Amino acid sequence: MTDENAGIVAPLQNVIILLVEDDPGDALLVEELIGEGAGLGMHWVRSIAEAGEYLSTKVPDCVLLDLHLSDAQGLEALARIHRHTDVAVVVMTGLDEERTGLAAVAAGAQDYLIKGRVEPQLFGRSVRYAIQRKQAERATVALHASQMRAQENARLERGLLPTPLLPAEGAVEVIARYRPGRDHALLGGDFYDVVQDSDGLVHAIIGDVSGHGPDAAAAGVALRLAWRTLILSGVFGSRQLRLLEQLLLAERADRQTFATATVVVLDPHSHTVQARRAGHPGPLLYSGDELRWLELPGGPALGFVPGRAEWPVYELSLPVGASLLLLTDGLFEGCVNAARDRLGEDGLLDLAREVFDPVPERFVDDLIGRVEGLAEAAGGLDDDLAVLHLRWRSETVGR
Repeated sequence: MTDENAGIVAPLQNVIILLVEDDPGDALLVEELIGEGAGLGMHWVRSIAEAGEYLSTKVPDCVLLDLHLSDAQGLEALARIHRHTDVAVVVMTGLDEERTGLAAVAAGAQDYLIKGRVEPQLFGRSVRYAIQRKQAERATVALHASQMRAQENARLERGLLPTPLLPAEGAVEVIARYRPGRDHALLGGDFYDVVQDSDGLVHAIIGDVSGHGPDAAAAGVALRLAWRTLILSGVFGSRQLRLLEQLLLAERADRQTFATATVVVLDPHSHTVQARRAGHPGPLLYSGDELRWLELPGGPALGFVPGRAEWPVYELSLPVGASLLLLTDGLFEGCVNAARDRLGEDGLLDLAREVFDPVPERFVDDLIGRVEGLAEAAGGLDDDLAVLHLRWRSETVGR
């Protein structure tokens, strides 16, 4: 790096240079230059082959490369060094070969030196600049890779976290939230969606693909998109879950991957809800002054017993003013203290009763905030979490 105040290169300590030079006289001159430079050390080899053997076990800070060797000439020598290592390279050329030096820099060397015109101060400065230039190149590459990952995650996130497909004056009010776990940055396998069909029924799904990272996220996106397509195609009930399971079997990265899901259908005309549960936690139900877990009968997770599972339907009344809170297990499986005790379903229920607010946004955000606050003592949430809060929209009641 450069000292912005002094305009000089910051010193590098204990720099090891690999000299690739087949002329003993030139090697001796370089050794003398290195001997006069503070913090510089050298290992000398006479060919690209010897350099390859050295680089197979050791990583110098810089390679000082003659472009005229017994086993490689010109830019071929540079290309072969690059196949062995990614460290900084400074090439050495003759008095009449400055163009070759420039060509080497264009081909990936960090600098070039002309034999016979190098003094100790210039030599040390060139090596240090080369090393720091290489470090800057690596940082730029890492930043670009990070930006590309962020863009990929953003695309996956748009697939996992959709905008509910509801008319502006739809019958159901939806509050959706998603939080990533600490170990997997933006994304995991949690997913959700809400769609109103042509008959006015409102369909919702919340699910969780086992595992974390891009494979789980990609499977979650595939399941979410397939579910929306099935709803729009008029495929409901157990057949819908069987088709999602077939998709999971085709898309999963290994045979151990499974997905849990809860699907609900809200009928605004009868104020009833039909629910099916595939290995997923049941929802929280708020009705009147009561907040409780809704114990739904269910079947196994998708992918557990392919082709043999059954998911019974459960129907309940959801009166005006009542709410359903669909969630993934990340909301209650997190640790809440240094002893790594988990919050659990009972602990989440107690917490929900403490923070309950009749305004859905405040209730959902406060509940998630309290869970995240408790998890801080254990280093943060281990798993992703997703929440869907569903209730009848007050202005549509009675239509």
